[in-house]
Amino acid sequence: MFKNLIVYRIGPDWSATASQIEDALDAARFVPCSATQEKAAGWIEPRGKAHGPLVEAVAGQYMLKFQIETKAVPGSVVRRKADELIAQIEATTGRKPGKKESKELREDALQQLLPNAFSREQMVLVWIDPTARLLVLDVSSQAKADEVTTALVTALPGLQVALLQTNVTPQTAMTNWLTAASPDEWPAGLSVERECELKGGEPDKSVVKFTRHSLLNDEIRLHISQGKLPTKLALSWEGRVSFVLTEGLQVKKLAFLEGVFSGPDAGASGKDGKDDRFDADVAISTSELNKMLTDLVAALGGEVVR
Repeated sequence: MFKNLIVYRIGPDWSATASQIEDALDAARFVPCSATQEKAAGWIEPRGKAHGPLVEAVAGQYMLKFQIETKAVPGSVVRRKADELIAQIEATTGRKPGKKESKELREDALQQLLPNAFSREQMVLVWIDPTARLLVLDVSSQAKADEVTTALVTALPGLQVALLQTNVTPQTAMTNWLTAASPDEWPAGLSVERECELKGGEPDKSVVKFTRHSLLNDEIRLHISQGKLPTKLALSWEGRVSFVLTEGLQVKKLAFLEGVFSGPDAGASGKDGKDDRFDADVAISTSELNKMLTDLVAALGGEVVR
């Protein structure tokens, strides 16, 4: 259900029920791009049922989904079409269009080409924990996270969010874990796995990547002693969740390990059990991730108090 996590703290002065959020988001439902529209964005049904609710409340958690549709035409194709329009004007009038008119012709060319352009869709799962006051986005880039949070803050009056910050930076903590004498020095619940990326500073900005490689070794320590610092590190939590932590406190390559979704609360499967499956997946994944994030923040020295 989740593949990446960017985590925000919700401000203390905002609260809303699922129905209040539903009413607020309804005005910003997703509408697909028109024939000549380059981009469309809005809220869709998390459960995937047309005309269903935009907010699913499961086990005290709120699940939302944001959809972005973009249509792009290669610049070379637009230029070629614009050149054709310019050539037609020159042939029929004997004059060459000026700079302003040429710009307008490029815009006309784009509008003519957009109806045949392929659409690209991206959906972002949004999780609000109203009790823990956390907003979690399943997105891999900060730019995309900024777009989604802007849409959410615009739709929900009074909502304020800020990126989660810890007293110890992820890079400092990852450096300490990689230079530990033994796994006994790792924080409770977390284990260093077999993937990391180290980057050097100016002027060479060298990069060293280790994949499927034991990271408790002298080679890693030598790179760190030479000034290369970890920017990504594979970790696992309690043998239940694996992920890659980045220097920017993003969680990537998230995966639930064997057994997490096979317990008695895993829900039904198959066509008739699709709703049960959704509810079970949300309940289990958010419960596991809540505990994982709590331990991860503790391992990074606790949250910065604003």
